[in-house]
Amino acid sequence: ERSLCNDTNGLTLCFQDWNVTWYTPHPDLTQCFQHTVLVWFPCFYLWVCAPFYCLYLRFYDNGHISISSLCCAKTGLCLCLAFFGFLEMVYLLHTARNTLCPQILAVLVIHLERLKGFRSSIFLFLFWTLAVICSLVPLRSCVLQGFSADAMRFVAFFTFFSLQLAQLILSCFADQRPATLKPNPCPVEDASFLSKVLFWWYGRLVVKGYRSPLKAEDLWSLREEDTSEKIICDLEKEWAKQESAMNGAQALGYKLSEQTQLLRKLHKEQSSGFCLLRTLAKNFGPYFLTGTLCLVIQDVFMFSIPQVLSLLLGFVRDEDAPLWKGYVFAFLMVLLSCLQSLFNHQYMYTCFTVGMRVKTAVMGLVYRKSLVINSAARRTCTVGEIVNLVSADTQKLMDFVVYFNAVWVAPIEIALCLFFLWQRLGPSALAGIATVILIFPLNGFIAKMRSKLQVQMKYMDGRIKLMNEILSGIKILKIYAWENAFRERVLGYREKELNALKKSQILYSISIIAFAMFGVYVLIDEKHVLDAEKVFVSMALINILKAPLSQLPFAMSTTMQVSGSTVIQTFERLYVEGVVIDNGTFSWSKDSTPCLRRIDVKVQRGSLVAVVGHVGSGKSSLLSAMLGEMEKKSGHVTVSGSVAYVPQQAWIQNATLKDNILFGRERKDRWYQKVLEACALLPDLEILPARDATEIGEKGLNLSGGQKQRVSLARAVYRKADIYLLDDPLSAVDAHVGQHIFEKVIGPNGVLKNKTRILVTHGLSFLPQADLILVMEDGEITEMGSYAELLSRKNTFADFVKAFSVSERKESATHRGNFENENDVEEHIFTLLSILFNEVETWEVPVYKPWRPFLTQNRSRTRRKLEDSPKLTKLIQVKLEMYVDYFRTIGLAFIIPIIFLYAFQQAASLAYNYWLSLWADDPIVNGTQVNTDLKLGVFGALGFAQVFGTTVAISLGGIIASRHLHLDLVNNVLHSPMSFFESTPSGNLLNRFSKEIDAIDCMIPDGLKMMLGYVFKLLEVFIIVLMATPFAGVIVLPLTLLYAFIQSFYVATSCQLRRLESVSRSPIYTHFNETVQGVSVIRAFGEQSRFILLANSRVDHNQTSYFPRFVATRWLAVNLEFLGNLLVLAAAILSVMGRSTLSPGIVGLAVSHSLQVTGILSWIVRAWTDVENNIVSVERVKEYAETTKEAPWTIENSPLPLDWPRSGSIGFQEYGLQYRRGLDWALKEISLSVNEREKVGIVGRTGAGKSSLALGIFRILEAAKGKIFIDGINIAEVGLHELRSRITIIPQDPVLFSGSLRMNLDPFDGYTDEEVWRALELAHLKNFVSGLPDKLNHECSEGGENLSLGQRQLVCLARALLRKTKILVLDEATAAVDLETDNLIQSTIRTQFEDCTVLTIAHRLNTIMDYTRVIVMDRGHITEMDSPSNLISQRGQFYRMCREAGLV
Repeated sequence: ERSLCNDTNGLTLCFQDWNVTWYTPHPDLTQCFQHTVLVWFPCFYLWVCAPFYCLYLRFYDNGHISISSLCCAKTGLCLCLAFFGFLEMVYLLHTARNTLCPQILAVLVIHLERLKGFRSSIFLFLFWTLAVICSLVPLRSCVLQGFSADAMRFVAFFTFFSLQLAQLILSCFADQRPATLKPNPCPVEDASFLSKVLFWWYGRLVVKGYRSPLKAEDLWSLREEDTSEKIICDLEKEWAKQESAMNGAQALGYKLSEQTQLLRKLHKEQSSGFCLLRTLAKNFGPYFLTGTLCLVIQDVFMFSIPQVLSLLLGFVRDEDAPLWKGYVFAFLMVLLSCLQSLFNHQYMYTCFTVGMRVKTAVMGLVYRKSLVINSAARRTCTVGEIVNLVSADTQKLMDFVVYFNAVWVAPIEIALCLFFLWQRLGPSALAGIATVILIFPLNGFIAKMRSKLQVQMKYMDGRIKLMNEILSGIKILKIYAWENAFRERVLGYREKELNALKKSQILYSISIIAFAMFGVYVLIDEKHVLDAEKVFVSMALINILKAPLSQLPFAMSTTMQVSGSTVIQTFERLYVEGVVIDNGTFSWSKDSTPCLRRIDVKVQRGSLVAVVGHVGSGKSSLLSAMLGEMEKKSGHVTVSGSVAYVPQQAWIQNATLKDNILFGRERKDRWYQKVLEACALLPDLEILPARDATEIGEKGLNLSGGQKQRVSLARAVYRKADIYLLDDPLSAVDAHVGQHIFEKVIGPNGVLKNKTRILVTHGLSFLPQADLILVMEDGEITEMGSYAELLSRKNTFADFVKAFSVSERKESATHRGNFENENDVEEHIFTLLSILFNEVETWEVPVYKPWRPFLTQNRSRTRRKLEDSPKLTKLIQVKLEMYVDYFRTIGLAFIIPIIFLYAFQQAASLAYNYWLSLWADDPIVNGTQVNTDLKLGVFGALGFAQVFGTTVAISLGGIIASRHLHLDLVNNVLHSPMSFFESTPSGNLLNRFSKEIDAIDCMIPDGLKMMLGYVFKLLEVFIIVLMATPFAGVIVLPLTLLYAFIQSFYVATSCQLRRLESVSRSPIYTHFNETVQGVSVIRAFGEQSRFILLANSRVDHNQTSYFPRFVATRWLAVNLEFLGNLLVLAAAILSVMGRSTLSPGIVGLAVSHSLQVTGILSWIVRAWTDVENNIVSVERVKEYAETTKEAPWTIENSPLPLDWPRSGSIGFQEYGLQYRRGLDWALKEISLSVNEREKVGIVGRTGAGKSSLALGIFRILEAAKGKIFIDGINIAEVGLHELRSRITIIPQDPVLFSGSLRMNLDPFDGYTDEEVWRALELAHLKNFVSGLPDKLNHECSEGGENLSLGQRQLVCLARALLRKTKILVLDEATAAVDLETDNLIQSTIRTQFEDCTVLTIAHRLNTIMDYTRVIVMDRGHITEMDSPSNLISQRGQFYRMCREAGLV
């Protein structure tokens, strides 16, 4: 042996003796090869790679692992192996030079890894795998030679091999982690290398999800690198680097907090889109590149498989080839297939992990962006759009991450396929290339068309934005009976969206590559024959080609969409550093005309400044300018000290009353009590079910206007800021409460007496106590000075005061009477509150407060657990009903043809492939095959028979279903009573309209399309494999059962994870929604960082269920593809065994088809799971069908006269009202009749039942007992729309919708332009509107924010004047306007509604002193009723109220 390896001829024989290794029925490797290459190769790997690996470990530090039993066992085995190596060296000196003793090095690596906290080593795993594989051939030789040849050598080798095998097994396990503080850590951190590759670490969760419904607590914590805090922190550092690179290294003189720094980066970043992508690429690029490497390796294996198939088919054709070669090819093909699966899924796992991190990053950035966005930007970018950015656009970025590599890999794969096809078929492959070149522009065209369907996204944005407004202003829609007009607007958007969707579904490309290539090949030259090898290797290559061809358009369109979608423009925000405004000019956006001009203000510390002026004169804008919320055109603004801001419309969070007031500060009891007392909140607390721990509904839905304003004020007072900007906080409260608050809080003796206070007000009685008064007109300060100074100047202000002080002058007199007891709060509202927020179980609305865990109230947490589990078990039973519902919506007539089309298409495909195998087996006569033209004709016909519009049919069916389901959802939501909206968070409803409807539009039809296609394809493969090797049936059956078993585990868990994920998604939207609406308050209070932390926790909570969801897919795919590879093995082995009876054509057909099984299985389950997951959306959309509904809008054949009500008389007959059955009565036994043309004022303390009376007339609340008659007709017998459209209300909160001004006045287009202008003139808006560039078509922004509150109030008056019904209800409608406008409104109402019945719920008693009657209410009863003069003379409750208001 020694001589064999020493002489040169022997050395060549060592490596090249093919007679020993290949051309023999009993193959073996030469002894020399076994003793050199097989021994050296693992050692060589270890010694060469170890230095690089140690260098890598130097930078990796994950804590120190103490010596464990596993570590000891590995070290011990290594030392034993080293000892054996040493013995062998001594015992057999002639092999000494072949042993490089790598085991000592392995021991060193083991301990270095332990010190660096590396728990599972891929490096050593590969070394031991190589060592064991290289020892297998010598082991076989030893066994064949037998024990007797060299007993000592045999025992030594066998022991050595056993120890190596033990080492390999041990290296499959991971060492224990250093002690961790995380609850329920993610098992991937504990998993060994093998477990990570095969996703075994995930198995426990799948089993748990199968056995019992998963709860949020069962999910693992996020790994540190996946948390918002870490991701945003790293991004921020990267951003800082980029910025310093752009600006040159500028050292900051002071250290900004991380959050402020990030906000700073966001402002300065103008080219935000590319910078964002660049920063994301730098942060996530390295990890993403490891995935890309896996993709490249996967491609290598993928292209090797057809080559091995070619060898296998050659073997079947060659009858003399030894049998072992067939087995080698069969096993090699399966091995390559398995490795391809492993690398492919590692790549997908990496992509999804990066996608998840990108999603977290973008959500974090958009949230921080929404905190710094300025007013101009906020006008162009509504709440709905921001929510859509967070939901839909982050999804697109994630798709982009997954498909990005396809953009460059797909063309390479296509080129390689065509190269290998050229090898097989020569120039005929050009026909295939030509087909591809034709398909390319088609695919490009499709991608372009699909990206044009961004239009669909535009419509979707519009629809969601409109829905958001409808949900915000639902009360107004109901009172005005405008639901139908807005329903039509929503459906208009929806129709356009579906049409765009329909067009996109019809675009899909067909594949005729095989037909073109084989056709050209046989037609060019009759000597060209198609044999099995050419046909099926080409077919395998064409199958590979299909994937990149189908991915490419998708990848291109995703890339286009990302470039068009998430590039968020960044707006610079003015930073307010220290209140002096020096020659300031301000506008709402860079391009708009200035709305404040020549502003010069200097406010002394500790002074009280009052700002007065007409509606729309720029009072609120002045405060916005001080806050830095406006675009500064020129001048300087300095605000020194901390700021607290009370907006004109109070912003209330969906949290407890206490949290709303503390607003993130710690509670100091004495100060807290003092604030509650000063802001007149103590009486309210008495009535709250849980006092200040009672939870307030979204946007403060269950508080009255006055209560919201007082909570908003208390929040500011509690803050102890230096400067207070108060935007008319006293307008929403009753006069005596306003007086109390002024004295206790704002005035010279209030708790804020030493602070700087800037108060916008319409109340003249407060002005004498102000240090400085600013009079505003048309965006300019026309006068400035103290009360006495301004009066002495005898200018506009003096005239103004003279005109309006008659009724108000005495109001500054201190009011008497026991304020605390009189200001009882509306009890029924708070009992309602207790029902809604503390006893959720009794409420019928199925979805309720999914984000309660964030409110850190344990009782609500436990309640969620209780609610969730029965709901989940119910969910699994509901599944079938949802499918039935969905298919019923499409209709049976549509479904049966679809199934037939699919069956026909697959039959054609089967015939097509079988025909090809028959052709390939055709005998060759004189170097040609007969009837080539006929065969080609049949082949082509079968090919084209497959191109049926099945996919289009399913898409159209899906669109039919989604149209119906969306229509039902809109109808169900609009038909719901007000109580439903008060208890259902708008985030939940918006989620239904965006994410769930999107799932029904796209995901379900796509899933069904894929699933049906692949199920039929699988049937075809099974039929073909069974035709070729019937014996494979023995394997097919258990495989199918195993497949169903694994799949059932997966689907159960996956659906629950999807559900947990969508439940945790709503709070993100709700929080975004709330933040965008209250952003000026959050900024003024400097609370950004707390809100950012809150947003982080919500995003992280959502990701804890998203992460296991996508890993589930990988776990499933790896397991299934290994099952599928068993079928490949079976088909290949059986083909080898039955070589004598089988033709190469049928073997090629069976094996090439079985190779597709792995992919098909994965796709079926993926599609099935998509459908399973998204079918939940059908239930979530349909669940609102089961909630309680209002009475019908119209009653058919109703005998109601067209001009009803003719006279306008109203009669209450023992009328009683409850907010909910079982609660206290809001109105008790009200009997009263109002005559036609009578003017009645309704007064009373907060909570007396004044508003309830109005709600009763409009049937917003239905009567609990008694009746209301209008013109003698019982209103309970009239349709809601017939009732609400025939009477008019001017509501307390003036709500406008985005759209034209004309649409806001007359959504049904029922009036002429002349009538609309006339109404505007009477509402004193004509001058303002005619001054606008678009006149009546002036676009109102969301919520009417581009009009002042007073102007919005006047628009509501114009609506009433336009409708001009016989009954008018005024609900505290004059609270937000100045006195002059108030007088104008009153005179308009007196003259224009002279022949109408008017009911006024009055705040200012002077407005109703000339009414025919006044009703005084208290706790739901009428206590006094007579003319104002009679009531004053009776000296009762009304007299006391007038005396407090200074009217007597």
